[in-house]
Amino acid sequence: MISQYEKIGWHKTMTIKIFPSKAVLAQQAAEQAAASITRAICERGVARIIAATGASQFEFLDALTISGVNWKQVEMFHLDEYVGISDKAPASFCRYLRERLIDKVGLEKYHLLNGMQDPATVIEQVSTEIRKAPIDVAFVGVGENGHLAFNDPPADFETEKAYIVVTLDEECRKQQLGEGWFPTLADVPQQAISISIRQIMKARQILCIAPDARKAKAIKACFDGDVSPLAPASILQRHPDATIYLDNESAALLSRVAVEAHNS
Repeated sequence: MISQYEKIGWHKTMTIKIFPSKAVLAQQAAEQAAASITRAICERGVARIIAATGASQFEFLDALTISGVNWKQVEMFHLDEYVGISDKAPASFCRYLRERLIDKVGLEKYHLLNGMQDPATVIEQVSTEIRKAPIDVAFVGVGENGHLAFNDPPADFETEKAYIVVTLDEECRKQQLGEGWFPTLADVPQQAISISIRQIMKARQILCIAPDARKAKAIKACFDGDVSPLAPASILQRHPDATIYLDNESAALLSRVAVEAHNS
């Protein structure tokens, strides 16, 4: 880690950690994640988590799956899924989580979003489950357009619904194409089921893993500026226990002036 600062203000404490490489970032984030999960299990007998997906989470999930967590005591939810996509499709986030987390660690209790079912039914079912008890730790990323889950700008900061149907903007859809999940832009679905902003913010702790140069513009917009629905992940500034994990490339546009101001 080469730098760290805390952003403190009205009802908020946000820590940003910047690492020299994606690999080091992933290891450090996984260590914090594993400690948080283990602490929840020790205190309450179970840890309830929200797992993120996407290319930016590969190294983090690889490190987390070998961290020694007692996964039999973990209950998992996830952030989002495309409407109308099969869980067998290469771009399915359900498939992603099965291959990169669930099957690797033998996770037994999880709630996946079925993209082929009626969205209203899926939302009702998963909303009932996620509201049964607080989430101990949520893992999230930041989209190239600043989105949090699939809450593209301008994001809805007000809805109390746990999950919602969203329409994906063009920049978001281009990101999915650019990451190699779809052969053409036309193949990227127009809509998705997404966890809401307020539901994410209800987690006791949030770890945001956001490496790569392609995220630098969004990182600056979300964490150098004010909280705004136009920069959805900026809402993390208002969470009482959020840690933002960046590498040198994703942090490249953060201003020194801003860092010094946050340290004051």
